[in-house]
Amino acid sequence: MSVRVQQEVFDLGHETLKLRGDDPQVGALVSFVGLVRDLNDEQTVSQMTLEHYPGMTEKALSSLENEARQRWKIIDALIIHRVGKLLPGDPIVLVAVTSAHRRDAFDACQFLMDALKTSAPFWKKETTPDGDRWVDARESDDESLARWKISNETH
Repeated sequence: MSVRVQQEVFDLGHETLKLRGDDPQVGALVSFVGLVRDLNDEQTVSQMTLEHYPGMTEKALSSLENEARQRWKIIDALIIHRVGKLLPGDPIVLVAVTSAHRRDAFDACQFLMDALKTSAPFWKKETTPDGDRWVDARESDDESLARWKISNETH
């Protein structure tokens, strides 16, 4: 399993090909890519700045990957999260999972994304016509995490 926090853009095709490798046991590869939106809470967003706590962030993401491995039969997983200044349309996050079967890959990928949204120490600041604003956590993200029978407080 691999976790990377980086400023550089990632190549989805390259990353998923590398994750799959030549492993003949891989029967499913599921991925999710999150992108910067140009509109949030009815405000135009011209830029997003993502900050993180180095060391702590990677540890939190690795912990989530370990939990996914305990819950599902996955072969491998990858989380790449970007930090720094990003523009609308830029990729922010990649979560990819390989497994022998699609259900494990889908569930593990969705779990990782749901948990990452609430449990990883990232802070987002949006630039809007009214100035910069920090993005608050959404109740819907906590609800998504609750479906996996864990809470934000456990991570």
